[in-house]
Amino acid sequence: MKKFIKFLIALLLLPTAVFAAAALGRIFFEVFKQWQAALCFCAGAGVYALIHFAWYDFSRPYVFIHEMTHALAAFLCGYRIKDFSVKKNSGYVKMSNTNTFVVLAPYFVPGYLVAAAVLYALAGLFVDLTPYRYAGLFGVGFLLSFHIIQTIKTLTETDQPDLTLAGGRFFSVMMILLANVFVLAIVLKILFPQSVILTDYGRQILRASLNAWRIIVNYIVEYITNLL
Repeated sequence: MKKFIKFLIALLLLPTAVFAAAALGRIFFEVFKQWQAALCFCAGAGVYALIHFAWYDFSRPYVFIHEMTHALAAFLCGYRIKDFSVKKNSGYVKMSNTNTFVVLAPYFVPGYLVAAAVLYALAGLFVDLTPYRYAGLFGVGFLLSFHIIQTIKTLTETDQPDLTLAGGRFFSVMMILLANVFVLAIVLKILFPQSVILTDYGRQILRASLNAWRIIVNYIVEYITNLL
């Protein structure tokens, strides 16, 4: 029953996911107007992609941060970590309990980027980092590319028990998509505060989603009425 309810939730959020992805595309379009900053950001993403597909796929570092994110999410929820293991292409975390957030956290939390952002913020308390802004944007692009490529690889190349445990593949993929769009939008807002107005995009997504379901419901009602 719980899995069926999650399926319905994912179905209800399907239009929202489509409009949110479209809004993210518009955000990127606005960001690219600041061409120097955008160039550094995209260069970082491109360099990671080139290294990943041409030389080294960073499997072990990804497994480590994947399992570590599971563990940290469980810790934040008050669960106890019983065991932790990382190998080249696999790993696991044994916890006293779990929930949807704990299970799906590695798929939408860019762990290395979060760690780098914390270190950057701490360093900024003692050193003027303004001269290194473009290098920072390169690093953000590199680490975001790592997160996105590794997440897609994990979801498409292996049968992930995490998705079943979270409530089914459809529900999990929908939550991962929405969460990643949200995280990417927040990152772009931090990097390009003048170009990204998240409240405007949020209102647009909400209005479009409600309008889409209004059209769908009206169509269903009209169809049933005609049958009767």
